[in-house]
Amino acid sequence: MGAGLNERVDEVLEIIELTDRADDQTKVYSGGMKRRLNIGLGLLHRPDLLILDEPTVGVDPQSRNAILENVERLGEAGMAVLYTTHYMEEAERLCDRIGIIDEGKIIAEGTRRELVALVGGRDRLHVETSGDPSTVVPDVTALADVESCSAAGSALEVVALNASRALPEVVLAITRDGLDVHSVDVSEPDLESVFLHLTGKALRE
Repeated sequence: MGAGLNERVDEVLEIIELTDRADDQTKVYSGGMKRRLNIGLGLLHRPDLLILDEPTVGVDPQSRNAILENVERLGEAGMAVLYTTHYMEEAERLCDRIGIIDEGKIIAEGTRRELVALVGGRDRLHVETSGDPSTVVPDVTALADVESCSAAGSALEVVALNASRALPEVVLAITRDGLDVHSVDVSEPDLESVFLHLTGKALRE
């Protein structure tokens, strides 16, 4: 190998966190290490597009997290990655745009929020407050990103178009009306529910 290739091998081993195992035979690698090595082989010649087909299947949790962190860093560095997976939490964590495939056909494609919007999904805020939360329902309901608001015991149940935009305004409206906010729980629609809605079946069915 030339000096340039040797240098690149060292760079890739560092990226996939296998530098300390560089002199070991691959037959002694764990399943997770072999998966990371596969990613490294794909990176060796600096591709414009890296294609990863279910890279975390069958690996232990520690190796899985290492693989996901590697892919995240590649994306942050500007590399285009085409990533296939049956694990919706991985798609939500890694992907800017997501395509849902059923029986070999792409049936939906877009950002996570765009896909959730296809099935009418909404974010929900459960806000525990002091005092009587029913007194702030009108002010919270009037906010631009709030679709509906109701009081339930000491809490407000808020349905929002976008939780990240709505939350600061909801908290401001509550405190402006004289109540304290004790806790906030945010629930967002997930991709698995979108997949189920669009295909009529669960993953791997």
